[in-house]
This record gives sequence, C-alpha cells and structure tokens, in this order.
Amino acid sequence: MDVMPQQPPESPDSTEPPLEPPETGPVPPDPDPAELPPLSLRTTLRRAAMGAVAAAVLVTGAVVAVPDHEKKSAPPPAPGPVSRALKARDMGSPASLSDLTALIGDRQQWVGTHPSDAPSWALLGTAFVEWGQRSADAAYYGRAEQALKRSLAIQPGENGNTAAWVGLATLANARHDFVTAKKWGETVRARQPKQWNVYPALIDAYNGLGDYKSANTAVEKFTALHSGAPALLRTAQRYRDLGRREDARADAQAAADRATTPAQKAECLYLLGELAWERGEPDKAVAQYSAALRTDRAHPSLAGRARALVALGRTDEAERDYKAALAGLPRPEYMLELGELYESLGRDEDARSQYAQLGTALARDAGEGVDNATLRGRFETDHGDPATAVELLKAEWDRSHRSAAVADALGWALHRSGDSSSALQYATRAVATDGQSAPYMSHLGAIQQALKDYGPARRNLAEALLINPHFSPLEGPAAQKALDALGGPPADVPQPARGPGSAAKPRPVAPAPQRHVPVKAPASHVLSSR
Repeated sequence: MDVMPQQPPESPDSTEPPLEPPETGPVPPDPDPAELPPLSLRTTLRRAAMGAVAAAVLVTGAVVAVPDHEKKSAPPPAPGPVSRALKARDMGSPASLSDLTALIGDRQQWVGTHPSDAPSWALLGTAFVEWGQRSADAAYYGRAEQALKRSLAIQPGENGNTAAWVGLATLANARHDFVTAKKWGETVRARQPKQWNVYPALIDAYNGLGDYKSANTAVEKFTALHSGAPALLRTAQRYRDLGRREDARADAQAAADRATTPAQKAECLYLLGELAWERGEPDKAVAQYSAALRTDRAHPSLAGRARALVALGRTDEAERDYKAALAGLPRPEYMLELGELYESLGRDEDARSQYAQLGTALARDAGEGVDNATLRGRFETDHGDPATAVELLKAEWDRSHRSAAVADALGWALHRSGDSSSALQYATRAVATDGQSAPYMSHLGAIQQALKDYGPARRNLAEALLINPHFSPLEGPAAQKALDALGGPPADVPQPARGPGSAAKPRPVAPAPQRHVPVKAPASHVLSSR
C-alpha cells in the first residue's frame, strides 16, 4: 500500500472561496485487520491495556465484503470503555489508555466486516495517531495514514468527510510537519468554520510554525466554540507559550478543577508541574507530577518528575524515574535528558550509551516520517557536530518551522559553531517570544558575552538563573560560571519578592559544574544528516 502523505491544497485566502481538496488518488486496498499489529506498550502502558478490553484489539480474520445495500454506519456502542472513549473524543479530552485500546479494537472489528464505513475508518485512523503519540511508537502513524486515506477514498472530504481531514492534520502535527498540518486544518476551517475539533490541530500547527498571532486567534475561536477543561487547558498552554506563566497557572488550575475524567485531570496536573518547573520551583513540580501519576498511572509525568528531582539533588531517584519513563515511553527527548544527567555526574560511559540509544530512536522515527530536526540539532550542538546542527536547523527554519524553540536552537548552534554574530538575531527572537524561559535567556546571555556586550550578557544570565537556576544539569552550572566571570548579577536585576515577616531569600545559585571532559557520542552514533 502506498502510504506517502497526501498533499493538501494551498492554504485558502480569507477573501477567496474555499479551495477544493486534493484528489485522493487510487483507492487503496482494504487493510486486513489481521495484518494490523496488536497494540502493545512497554511496562507501564501495557498494564493499562490489560484485561478484557485488550482482547478486543487482537482481531483476526479476513475483511468481509458487504453489499452496497447493506452498508451502514456503526451502531452506538453499549455503555463501557468504547462508549467512554467516544465521549472523551466528543469532549475534546484524552481517553484513558484502556478505553482507547478498546475503541481501536472495536473499530478494527467493525471495519473488518464493514469496509465501506468511511467515518469508522476516520475514527480508527485518528485513534491510531493518538496511540502512536501516547506510546511513543511512530510505527502507528503509518497505520493511521492507511486508515485515513481509506476513509477519504470511500467518502471524499468535500462530500462531508472532514473528520478524515482533521485526522490528517493531527497526523501531520504528530510527525512535526506543521506546514502540511496547517493546510489540512485551514481546508476544514474554510468549509466548516464552526467545527470546533479542527482548532486544536490548527493551534499546534501555528505554534510549530511560530505564527503566534494565528495561534492566538485559533485559541480564541476554539474557546468560543468549546468550553470546560479542554478550553481552559488550551488557554493555559497559550499563555505559557507567551511567557505569561502566572496566567497559565491560573487557567491550568481552573481546568484541573473542572476536569471530568482522570486522564483529563492528569493532563492539567502535568501542565501545572511544567509551569512550576519553569518557575524554578522543583519541589512544587514534583508534587504536581506525582499527583498526575496518582490520578492516571499511565500518564507520562515520570520524566518531568525526574527533571525536577535532579534540581533537588535527588539524582538516584531521578535516574529511577527516567529509566521507568523510558521503559514505558521511549521518547528521544527523555534519552537526551538522561544522557545529560549522566554527563553532569561524570558517568561518561553511561552518557555515551544513552546518546547511542538516542541516535537509534531518532533514526527509527525518521523512518516513520517523523521530523525530529530540532531535537537532533540540540544534540549535535552540545554533544556532536555544531556545524551539522546549523545545517539541520537552518533547513528547519527554511521550511517555515520558526517557533521560539527552533529560533533558540538555531541561535545556540550558530554560537557553538563560532558564528555568534549570526546567532544573536535568533536568540533575541526566542527571548522576545518567551522572556521567562531560563534556557532562552541563558543562551542569549552567553551569545552577548561572546560578542563582548557585557552589560546585557550579565543581565540575561542573571535573569535566567533567577527564573530557574537548575534548568539544565549541564547548562545551569555553565551559566553560573559565565555570570561569575562577568562579576555577578547587575544591580538592576530584581530580586525575589519577600512576604511579610519572611527571611530574605538569597538569589538562587546553581551548583558548581563537574570537572570532567565533555562527553560525545561514539563516532558511529553521532546524529549527522550527512
């Protein structure tokens, strides 16, 4: 089966009528449910899928053709896990993993005997995208694309099958192809501007492209059409992207208070943990991540908790959580974080092994169409070849992937490759978007220091360490060392506020850096694009 991504139409102009969607091409053959691999998650996620609902996933048998006059849509499910998963979808909330497992098994069974049910193929494809994201198994994206293409071949999007188009937008976002996600999403919006479920896909696409004005408009439209915890959570995430973390915390807490399912509440608690971490409050972050895990044992909060435990000096517990997180969700970003923890502790062999695993994971994801150029660039910048990082990240920028994260990564790569003058504009852009990000502020300060612009360098380095002195086990100590070389924080950097009767809170100081040779991955595992 041809599973190359379909090309969406050009983004419709607001002054023009909606553009016709692309031709779907030849009708792909019906995927045989027996050929669809059984869902499997590692350790933590596997437990969530155990029980009677998991049996529904192991569907066997050939597709049975149904005469045209017998075609019908799937009947409403009986109360149970499938019904709960559909209800979560209709609310715009994540389903529990066991319910998602049951939904996928149910749809596989249904399309096995009703292969011309376009809505069920669209639902199955979208569920596969969610499973791929939540299991860190990009192989399911290909299955998702097959199902979504089959749905459109049966019923084209212009004939009302916008659910499949939304699924393709969500799939493109999962693969970090934000240009394609934007085009699919805007095609749906032009035809059905009140279809609320397209706006989350558009928000993610605009954020990935660094088009924050359009993202803000999409958030406003989404919250006008939808309410409750999903709307509050999207608003909180928007405030976070803009560096307005107090506003983000208020809305995230309100979302947690309104959450109606454990999976939904865990998402809110996780965001509260992220916000506490970014404010330099690792103890509060640990509490929120732990609450998310108590609410939903399958929620991916272990790596966040590990990061916060490192900041508290509890590195043994952090290593335990990172390993547990990777056993269940082998996400490349977790591998990089654990490798850097090992490097900060002087465990060079462990760091090299972790970086080699990272290279393998990125290669595997690339084979499934996932663009991890930003993460690859970050690795190459500090642990491989900065020139390769520049090449990767400039290509990403040229693809219109111009988020603050890409701007920061490209600026840092240029600086590390010796071109601090060119780096300055990208680092400045990242900080202009999110002036409360300790990594962005630290990178800008280091670049200014290299350019002998010592006043702004001192101010930005001090601000970074004031926001979160432990933002990285490697870069945090390096930022402190650079600030010390500049003579400490300037007088105009605000100090932490003190409540009535409280003792003066000293400016946070990152721990002294370990004295050892920086670790690089073995030559055979350097993540080069060449």
